[in-house]
Amino acid sequence: MEELRSDLANLQAYFSANYAPDLRSAAQTAFLKKLSELTHAHYRGKMQTLPKAGIWDFNWFNVWYTPGVSAVSTAIRDANERSFELSNRGNLVAVVSDSTRVLGDGDCGPAGGLGVMEGKAMLMKYLGGFDAIALCVNNRDAVGKPDPARLIEFVKMLEPSVGAVNLEDISQPNCYRVLDELRASCGIPVWHDDAQGTACVTLAGLLNALKLADKRIQNIRTVLFGAGASNTTIASILLQSGLDPQNLIMFDSKGALHPGREDLARNPAKFKQWALAQISNPLRLNTMDEAMRGADVLISLSTPGPHTVKPEWIRLMAPRAVVFCCANPVPEIYPHDAKAAGAFIVATGRGDFPNQINNSCGFPGILKGALLVRASQITDGMAIRAAHSLAAFAEARGIDPANIVPRMDEENVFAREAADVAEQAVKEGVARLPRSRDEVFALAEADIRASRELCHRMMSDGSIAPPPRKLIEAALQHTRELLAN
Repeated sequence: MEELRSDLANLQAYFSANYAPDLRSAAQTAFLKKLSELTHAHYRGKMQTLPKAGIWDFNWFNVWYTPGVSAVSTAIRDANERSFELSNRGNLVAVVSDSTRVLGDGDCGPAGGLGVMEGKAMLMKYLGGFDAIALCVNNRDAVGKPDPARLIEFVKMLEPSVGAVNLEDISQPNCYRVLDELRASCGIPVWHDDAQGTACVTLAGLLNALKLADKRIQNIRTVLFGAGASNTTIASILLQSGLDPQNLIMFDSKGALHPGREDLARNPAKFKQWALAQISNPLRLNTMDEAMRGADVLISLSTPGPHTVKPEWIRLMAPRAVVFCCANPVPEIYPHDAKAAGAFIVATGRGDFPNQINNSCGFPGILKGALLVRASQITDGMAIRAAHSLAAFAEARGIDPANIVPRMDEENVFAREAADVAEQAVKEGVARLPRSRDEVFALAEADIRASRELCHRMMSDGSIAPPPRKLIEAALQHTRELLAN
């Protein structure tokens, strides 16, 4: 039997050959978590800082530092916009989190999100061709409660050093307040990937799923299961894209949202949910059985676990039903169960199933496009344009029910997305450095290629050594022992 390769290229094939279908996903998740822990310890994280200008002689420090660099300081003093051209600011994103909602693990303490934020920075460099720095912030008050005002103030103070900010893993309702205030007050793009990024890629997948199902977004009945930051933002993006609010039903932990939910009206922390409740579900249906009868689309971002969404709910849906169950690390229902219950197209958040709704297809191109035209913000229109860019890219190379969205490894998807987003920024008047679509595409393509080639050269020349084989074997042994119990 083929062993697992050190580059993990045969990961899915290995676990398919060694584990039964009902154990495969759990085994692969356990392996990846253990290997992640072991390799992070081996490398002591996964990002570092390197110069991009040369040091051919020590006299060059007189250019890069004092006395020469004084000219850079005074130039920026006299024209602040020059900070984008005289420093790395224009190609640098801060990935900021208070670690209060890290993946599916909840509040991990101020430093607990560092692994995720570094991972985000790695994806930005390799996929988007720009630099990023992971910044986990201690915004807790005297009793340990996260204070959104402190996080807002931190980002405002950080603004002069970066070209954009990616907010990540911030619990609600703080995530809403932080994003809304910073989008209004900062002169650089502030992006919340858990909400806006998920909404963008979800819309991209839905556009192509509806094409295959021969349905139009203006006519579909849609159920959103879960009412957190992701699904409330998805609702907003879908409504702006033509979804009829009268055909929308959203569920939180207490039931369906509708105009009679006085508990939401009385809770200021639920203002997003209350706004949606007032315009949706006019019949005030309150159970999933009622809501799913005849529904065309289910989008679930709820409790992870294969029994959260029930097969009997999917059986109630309309013909050619579209089901997105995107909780991580385990979807709310496994794709084979959803298909057996009658779903036409199924998407999840995982890469080992077809149709991964993956934020990593969105934010690298979106942020790169925003940086290249020096956008002052990322508007909803820019996010929607990115979704259409992703959908069009996939459609051009061919789509089918098991292949509705681009993959991270598809060439030029991010450069094209960057170009489309930049063009939309210019159209909406938020670009301070207007460039043509072709110019942005060429710049993005070159930067992404350079980043990838640098990474590959470092791996080839030993600057980045492969992980010891013993770490992979240890993770495999851990997985075998865990699944045997």
